[in-house]
Amino acid sequence: MAGREDGNRQHAAQAGASPAWAEELLEHLRPAGRDVRRVVAWLAGTVGATVALQDAAGHLIAGNRLPLDDGLVADITAGRIASAAWESRERHLRLVRVEHPSHACVLAVSRPDPFDRRASGVVTHTAQVIELLLTAGESTAAGHRLRRATSDLRLAILQLLMVEDTIAARRVAAGLWPGLLDAETACVYVVESAPDVRDRVAEECLDRTREDALVVRCPAMDGHVIVVGPRETTGDALRSLVGRHPDLFLGGSVRQSLAQTATAYGQAVSALAVAHFRPDKTAVYAERTHPERLMDPVALRGWTSRVLRPLDTLPHHTRAELLATTRLGLEFTAVNAAKVLGVSRNTVRARMERVEALLGTDFADLTARAVVHLALNTRIGLPDAPSDGAGEPDLRLADLLSGPAVRTWGQDLLGRLDADARNPRRTLRAWIAVGGNAERAAQTLGVHAQTVREHVRSAEPVLERQLLAAGTDLYEVVLAHLTVGDLDLPVLRSPA
Repeated sequence: MAGREDGNRQHAAQAGASPAWAEELLEHLRPAGRDVRRVVAWLAGTVGATVALQDAAGHLIAGNRLPLDDGLVADITAGRIASAAWESRERHLRLVRVEHPSHACVLAVSRPDPFDRRASGVVTHTAQVIELLLTAGESTAAGHRLRRATSDLRLAILQLLMVEDTIAARRVAAGLWPGLLDAETACVYVVESAPDVRDRVAEECLDRTREDALVVRCPAMDGHVIVVGPRETTGDALRSLVGRHPDLFLGGSVRQSLAQTATAYGQAVSALAVAHFRPDKTAVYAERTHPERLMDPVALRGWTSRVLRPLDTLPHHTRAELLATTRLGLEFTAVNAAKVLGVSRNTVRARMERVEALLGTDFADLTARAVVHLALNTRIGLPDAPSDGAGEPDLRLADLLSGPAVRTWGQDLLGRLDADARNPRRTLRAWIAVGGNAERAAQTLGVHAQTVREHVRSAEPVLERQLLAAGTDLYEVVLAHLTVGDLDLPVLRSPA
C-alpha cells in the first residue's frame, strides 16, 4: 500500500494518453450531463473497473459498494493523505480523496488489471470532475433552499395581510425587503398562466417589478401568481409582461388599504375572469355601482353592527380571526381559503360554523351568505370597538333593500336577462334558491341539469359578473334578487 501527502495530486495528463477519454469526460461538465452517478458509471466502463463513491460515514453516493479499510478511508477523508493504492494477485485498488463543500468523499476504483499510465490519468481527472460537480450541486441545492425559504416567507406575509395583521406583515417583510410595505395602500394583481410555467412567470414578475412588489405563488390555484403592488408602476410592469406572452392573463384590483388585501384579492380574481374576454388579456376591477353604495350609509352601518353584534362578545383576536376567515370562506371554497390562510380546511369550516351558530344562520343558503358578506364588507370601515347600539337607526335589511335607488339598480341588472327567450332569469332564480345546485334546480324546473348550467353560464357575460364561483359577483346578483322581491330574505338570529 502506498500513500502521498495531500496537495501533491497529479494534475497533468499522462504523456501519450488518448484524448478521446478526456473529451468524453469533459462532456459530463455540460449543463445537460451534470450527474455524478453518470460520471462514476462512465469511469467504471472506461477503465474496466468497479467504482464506488462514498462519504466518511460509509454512505454510498454513487457506483457499487466495495470492501474498503475503514481506517484508510478515515485517513483520506480527514485529509491526512490524499490517495492510496493497494495491490494483490486478484485485485488492484486505487482510493482518491474527493473534496466536497460540506465533507470529503473517497473515490474507490477496483479492477483486475494493474493501473497503467492511462488508467491512472483517467481516475485522477475523473476525481477532479466529480469535485466540480459536487460543488456545483451543493451550490444549486443551497440556491433552491434559499429560493424556497424566500417563497415561503412571501406567502407568510400575504397570509398575514389576508387576515388584516398589517403590523406583523410589515415586521416580517422588513428583514428582507425594507420599505416594501411602508405604503398604506396597494393594488393586488393575479397573473394566470399554465401551471407548468408558473414558476418561470413568478420569476419574471419579480424581475419586472424589481422586487418592489410582493410576488407569491398562489397556494390555492396552481396557475396563479399573486402580486401585491404598493407602487404605481407595478400595474404597467405586469401589463408589459402579459403583452409579451400570448398565454398569460392579468386581473387587478382598485387601490385598497393593506388591511383590505383580501377584498382586493377578490376584486383581482373577478377582474381576471373579465380579462379572458379582452383583446389585451388584462382587466382592472370595474368601479361599478355596488348595491351598498346605494344604501343610506348610516343606516347600513347601524344594521351591520346589529347583525354582527353576537361576535362582539368574543375576545378581540378571536373575533378578528373569525371575521377574516369567514370573509375569505365566503369568497372561495373552504379548501382554497385554507390554502390562502395557511390553515387546514377543517379549521376554516370550524370557524365558519362558529360564525353560523353565533349569527343564527345557515351558509348553505346563498341569500344568507350574500347578506353576511354584505355585513362583513361593511364592517371593514367600522370602528374596531364594539357598538352598544345607541343612536343607531332601527332599520332592518328589508328597509335597506327597499330604497328606490337600490331597487332600480336591482331591476336594471336583472332586466338585462329579459331579452333572452330561454328565460335564464327564471333559471338563475331557481338555481340561487337551492344554493347553487344545478341538479336540484333542474328538478324544480323540470329540465336537464346541463341546461341549468348553460343558462347560468350564459348569464355571466350579460350581467358582467362571475356566477359559477362563489364571491362578490354572485352575492351582488343574489342581493339584486332580494331587492326586487324574487327571493325571500334569509333568517338571521339577530334582528336583521
